[in-house]
Amino acid sequence: MDIPKAYEAKNYENEIYARWEKSGYFNPDVLIENGLIKSTAPVFTIVLPPPNVTGQLHLGHAAMLAYEDLMIRYHRLQGYQALWLPGTDHAAIATQTKVEKIIASEGKKKEDLGREKFLEIVRDYVDKSKATIRNQIRKMGSSLDWSREKYTLDKDVSQTVYQVFKKMYDDGLIYRGNRIVNWCPRCQSTLADDEVEYEQQQANLYYIKYGPVVIATTRPETKLGDTGLAFNPNDKRYLHLLGKELKINFGVANIKVKVFADNEVDPEFGTGAIGVTPAHSQIDFAWAEKYKLPIIKVIDEKGKMTEAAGKYAGQDVLVCRENFVADLKQAGLLEKIEPINNNISICYRCHTAIEPLTSRQWFIDVNKKISRLDKSLKELAIEAVQTGLGGKSDKKIEIIPERFNKVYFHWLENLRDWCISRQIWWGHRIPVWYKNKKQKDEEAEIYVGITPPQEAGWVQDEDTLDTWFSSALWTFSTLGWPEGLDFKRFHPTQVLETGYDILFFWVARMIIMTTYVTGQIPFEKVYLHGLVRDRQGQKMSKSLGNGIDPLDMIEKFGADALRLSMIIGVTPGNDLILYEEKIAGYRNFVNKLWNISRYILMNLSELKLTNQYPQAKTLADEWILSEFNNLIFQVTEDLNQYKFSQAIEALYEFVWSKLADWYLEITKIEGNKSEILNYILQKLLILIHPFIPFVSEEIWTQSYNRNKQDKLMLMIQRWPQVIEKKSNPKIKDFLVLQKLIINLRSVKNESGIATKQSLPVDIYSKEFLSLFQQQQKIIENLARVKINWLDKDSMTANNKVITSEYSFVFKVDIKVKDKSKEIDTLNKYINGLEKKLKNKQFLSKAPSEVVTKEKEKLNEAKKKLAQIKKHP
Repeated sequence: MDIPKAYEAKNYENEIYARWEKSGYFNPDVLIENGLIKSTAPVFTIVLPPPNVTGQLHLGHAAMLAYEDLMIRYHRLQGYQALWLPGTDHAAIATQTKVEKIIASEGKKKEDLGREKFLEIVRDYVDKSKATIRNQIRKMGSSLDWSREKYTLDKDVSQTVYQVFKKMYDDGLIYRGNRIVNWCPRCQSTLADDEVEYEQQQANLYYIKYGPVVIATTRPETKLGDTGLAFNPNDKRYLHLLGKELKINFGVANIKVKVFADNEVDPEFGTGAIGVTPAHSQIDFAWAEKYKLPIIKVIDEKGKMTEAAGKYAGQDVLVCRENFVADLKQAGLLEKIEPINNNISICYRCHTAIEPLTSRQWFIDVNKKISRLDKSLKELAIEAVQTGLGGKSDKKIEIIPERFNKVYFHWLENLRDWCISRQIWWGHRIPVWYKNKKQKDEEAEIYVGITPPQEAGWVQDEDTLDTWFSSALWTFSTLGWPEGLDFKRFHPTQVLETGYDILFFWVARMIIMTTYVTGQIPFEKVYLHGLVRDRQGQKMSKSLGNGIDPLDMIEKFGADALRLSMIIGVTPGNDLILYEEKIAGYRNFVNKLWNISRYILMNLSELKLTNQYPQAKTLADEWILSEFNNLIFQVTEDLNQYKFSQAIEALYEFVWSKLADWYLEITKIEGNKSEILNYILQKLLILIHPFIPFVSEEIWTQSYNRNKQDKLMLMIQRWPQVIEKKSNPKIKDFLVLQKLIINLRSVKNESGIATKQSLPVDIYSKEFLSLFQQQQKIIENLARVKINWLDKDSMTANNKVITSEYSFVFKVDIKVKDKSKEIDTLNKYINGLEKKLKNKQFLSKAPSEVVTKEKEKLNEAKKKLAQIKKHP
């Protein structure tokens, strides 16, 4: 057959994907219409975690796509109604920030344009960005049903968002309240607790005279808004003050504080007494509710001091701090300043310091009992993973790996009410209207609905919903809840595959919202992949300059090589170490498969699609068919158990070692293997297709589908039938044969004899003589030896004895190669490594991974030296 000698991925991948997409076979409905799967077939559904419309495809996306496509292709080959639903997220803050930067480069602000004009620009940007993202996703080979593509701002999805908001409002779960929030002065918006990141900084701890006590604080400017003084009830130093109201004179300002004791106070921090600022601290706000403290806001949304700060009103926070500390010092109220390492909270998007402050916002109450369920949202979400909804095992979510259960439960148990309003323009506008009054007016009459009220005089809320609110509805809002046929057919979905870093951002919220709204779990399993790191174990980032662009890697090595590099050796929940050489290494395996397939196809007497199990004629046939049957069994079991790395590792070993290194070499000796090779190649391409879809489909096209018929494409073939894994007694004979050949090759290698050079050898075996004599041709050809069979009496003390589980003896008369130069070189190399590993400067500055690598090199060199000395 005329098959190109080399596989160049970039010459094939785009054309292959275009054929897949044109066939319509990514859509399970089309497969049913064409009689390729049954309408009664089981379903397997994944909704794609929607990438942000602002984004470029990064390695985290690429890993997600590789895993999800693997699962979908496997189940499609198994005859399932396999649906992988694509979509994108409007990414409220991220998108608005991006577009604001674009118009800022033109000297404009969004306020100059007005809301509607600005949103027009955002929509235009999003349309272009979505087209880019779709193309990037296709590059990975993702077999998504594009006919069902969704976007979080689609009309039907938005309708679901508003329905759920109203439902929660009617159930008393959504409320408007003046509570402490995380406020970003740059984004001018609230952030959820898990959207806040932390950065360590060098700060000061100020010790301030505070009436009869001294307190310590890192934020002296907030003390102007203190309304409480707290200490631990076990701290006897302050018991005499308990319950009193103290007047505190700061010289330039006077405040009143109520003294209380609470176990949350750390008696080891500072002096053990702390000033309580309810308007600017989460824990202080909780104390204010518990101990009925007044709330005084001294910092506003722009990061400036309010009128309540007296003479400091209008000053930036840091300017006020400097001035207030100077005034305290002048008044003799500043006792001392100590340096301290402090975690500062920052916005996850723009990295501006967060200002905790009280603000009138919309919240979801996660602790309130839902009357019809007698459970809170928090309890529902815990139950879904712990015991299953309603204690039913078929409504239980499994998290893979299981250790993340503990993390999930800890986050939920400590979850506070979720602030869902954002002060930005881009996103789902909150479906609340106020009668003739502004939204901040507590007395305003409110209307909550899916559509606007018909009467005049209603003004809609200016704020938008948190992006994660709409994302949390993703599994059912995309499938036409509540009455859509797709919802009834494909929900709950089977798997959510995503990074462990958004377990809280997204996964937990999906469970919270879906269990409440639908009474179903959103997915049966959560498969978590890790972060992608460089070879030093550092997280890839623009600032470090260590990122890898997956599109560059696809252009250079092909999508299949990139996919393999993200699956092999990786286990769920653990980070992935990735570098260019690793990807290049897996391109070698892709090329190996191509070359093996080409060799087989060029040596077949008949090429045909068959399910007929071939007849073994020789010992080698028995062995390879047994190994292949075991491979089908193992790969199927591993994929069913989400052990993706183990599955491809088994395929890798079979292709490279068992098939290429052994059986194909034997076919050159024994000949007449067409039926077996045809069967193995056909089924092997199906087995490996979920992992490396492009090259496997192209080999299939060059062989079994040369006319490029849609119905003969590899992606819709049937998974090989799993025959029960059985042990074949004849396999032991082949393993003995392998052991002898390996030992003969090893002796030649250790003696410096060229692999292709033939070598006379005397062989004796009491147990396996007959076997060896039957397989003499294979032994002589694969080991490159000329055999003389010995009897027991011919054995001498000079015979080379191989100690193993198999008993055989052979004698080789060879000239010993002088290895003194090699020994000298190794000794110098070992001395150099030992000197390096004793160097304190190297050990202190080098990354731990580099040190470990050097130690590994030293151990390998010592082993090699010992081996040479053992067999000189």
